[in-house]
Amino acid sequence: MMPRHQETSKTLIDILSRANRLYPDRTALVFGSKEISYAEVLRESCRVASAVRAAGAKQGERVAILLDNSPEFVYAYFGILLNRSIIVPVNHMFKREEIKYILDDSGATGLITSAAYASISDELKAMTENLTFVLQVSGAKEQPVDTSFARFVGAPERSAEPAVFLYTSGTTGHPKAAVLTHGNLLSNIHSSSQCIRVTPKDTFISFLPLFHSFAATVCLLMPLETGARTVIMKSPRPIKKLLRTIRRNRVSIFVGIPSIYGILKDMKLPAFLPPFLLRFLNPIRLAISGAAALPVEVFLGFEKKFRLPLLEGYGLTEASPVVSLNPLKGPRKPGSIGLPIPDVKVKIINDRGQTLGPEQEGELCVRGPNVMLGYYKKEEDNRQTLKEGWLLTGDMAKIDRDGYIVIMGRKKDMVNVRGLNVYPREIEEVLYRDPRIREAAVIGVPDPHKGEVPKGYVVLKTTGSVTEHDIIVYLRQHLADYKIPRKVEIRAELPKNSAGKILKRVLIEENAAASHKTG
Repeated sequence: MMPRHQETSKTLIDILSRANRLYPDRTALVFGSKEISYAEVLRESCRVASAVRAAGAKQGERVAILLDNSPEFVYAYFGILLNRSIIVPVNHMFKREEIKYILDDSGATGLITSAAYASISDELKAMTENLTFVLQVSGAKEQPVDTSFARFVGAPERSAEPAVFLYTSGTTGHPKAAVLTHGNLLSNIHSSSQCIRVTPKDTFISFLPLFHSFAATVCLLMPLETGARTVIMKSPRPIKKLLRTIRRNRVSIFVGIPSIYGILKDMKLPAFLPPFLLRFLNPIRLAISGAAALPVEVFLGFEKKFRLPLLEGYGLTEASPVVSLNPLKGPRKPGSIGLPIPDVKVKIINDRGQTLGPEQEGELCVRGPNVMLGYYKKEEDNRQTLKEGWLLTGDMAKIDRDGYIVIMGRKKDMVNVRGLNVYPREIEEVLYRDPRIREAAVIGVPDPHKGEVPKGYVVLKTTGSVTEHDIIVYLRQHLADYKIPRKVEIRAELPKNSAGKILKRVLIEENAAASHKTG
């Protein structure tokens, strides 16, 4: 929890201006062998702000960031805010047309990038209507330091100003920009920090992409707001490098996604390393899983092997993003996404909008200061998603009698087999319990007799060790017949987004294309 003497921020820039006043020499970022102080983060962010202003960006205009995980991403992030412009983080794995869509849709007037993306950024400037400048972060170093930029902060009304346009991955069609304010993000930081009891002594690790909502809030903004430090990595692979970085920097809070925890769970440890010695050598005090559903088998296996709490949470971009978390002190329920964080309320509704009771399944709704202003230029989507102050998540869930939330699956993912509801996640959990399977995904596909049936996709731990028939026989031992997939396709890998979440949309599109071709 934040020290009592430390005032809370009113805008995101207060994070740096306050830190520069109270502990300028404290390490804020670690990147490789380089340690960067809070004072240096503010100084370099002011350089970027000067460059952005000199390029012509005005208050309220959108400026995009196309950068890998690096200190420069942080300087660009805060530099844009110092100019009172709005950040548009861009997935650096996107292709040219995908980036062009984000720039056009947001109306971004500027793009901050690096030499690594020089060729594509020149093309984008020629292709887009609103983009007036492309700034390479190396060029910002030529700007003088003007810390007067930091004076913009402090006014409470400015917490309602938009800070970031975060584009959702979207289940269909193009992504939409969730408009998040300074107040949205700060409320989420403060509530989440209380749940995991962050102190200035903590060290986070940030290998998840910083353009993603989960990493930006939990791995970057949260440690900086609490006076902690964060270790930035471009990638968690190879795993041996990740483990060395954790030990060398005494990382205390590990933030990851289910696929990383699956790898760590299955990782072979030296036979001479007894459990008590492993715990002694491991500096991590807790691990957090987000961005996708954590299979129960992975949760149980990880906690048993490493003997430290793994907290599964839930969030969505539209909620800044954290909504709930299994408690650090108290029961952690496998298969549950935990309890709502402070200041956030949840409820379950049916198709008629009526609130349901404990153990009843329906759509999960969220309310709190972390909920977005709305989608940019998407009035109809806003009417469907934001109702009477509640954010309709599109996730089917139930709340048990202890208040813990259990996600059943996406509302649109639910498979209707002759009028019976089948949740893909239930089948996936059974597949993950099979020790031969590394990854699993289930979608609904059309069927001439049953309307819809499930179809499974799996990645095996050992190639060629099991057949489709073996998997279906296994499933029949654990599930009702109507829940059994008509087909299980064994693949070398499954399509994923930048956060490691399996893209069922791609599987659905591939299946539809294959059906059309054979039909």
